[in-house]
Amino acid sequence: MSKKREQLVTTALDLFYYQGVHEIGINEILKVSGVAKRTMYSHFESKDALIVATLQKRHTNFMSWLKDVLKDARSDQQVINLLFDGLESWFTNKSEVLGKFRGCFFINTAAEFSAIQSDIVKYCSFHKTEVRALIEQKLTCNSSTLLDAICIMKEGAITTVHMTGEGSDVCEKSKRILTSLIEPKP
Repeated sequence: MSKKREQLVTTALDLFYYQGVHEIGINEILKVSGVAKRTMYSHFESKDALIVATLQKRHTNFMSWLKDVLKDARSDQQVINLLFDGLESWFTNKSEVLGKFRGCFFINTAAEFSAIQSDIVKYCSFHKTEVRALIEQKLTCNSSTLLDAICIMKEGAITTVHMTGEGSDVCEKSKRILTSLIEPKP
C-alpha cells in the first residue's frame, strides 16, 4: 500500500471511529491527513470506497488482536475468560492495538447506513462472521448454543459499555453467565 493511501486510510479510520462516518467529510480527512484531493481520488473513487478501506484496516487490526487474545485458550472456559478479559482491557483503554474505546466500529458504521445490501454493511456483516468463526475454532465443544451465547454476550458487552460508559462489571457478569452454560449440571 502506498504511503499516501495508508495515510488516508489511517486518518479516515481514526476520524470515522471517534466521530462517525456521516459526521466526517472528505475535506476534513484531507485537511487532517495533509493529502491532496486529487491524490485521494487516485486511490479511492468515492467516500464509500474509503469507508470500506477503513473497515478492512480495522478488521485486520481487530482479528490480529483477537487471535492474540485467544492464542493460549485450551478449553471453553479459557476461551470465555480470555475473550472477556481482552474486552475488559479494550473497554478500559489498555489495548494499544485497538486504541481508545468508542464501541464497535462495525456496529457503529452499519448503523449509519440504511441500505442493508451496501458494500459497507456487507463488510460489517463479514467482519462479524469472521469473528464468530475465530471464536468457534477455539472452542473445544461442538455446541452452537455456547457459540451463540458467547457471540451475543460479546456484542452485548460492547454495546452496553459503549452506551452507558459503565463497564466495571459487564465482563465479569458475562463470564459468570457463560460459565453456567458449560458447568456440569447436578
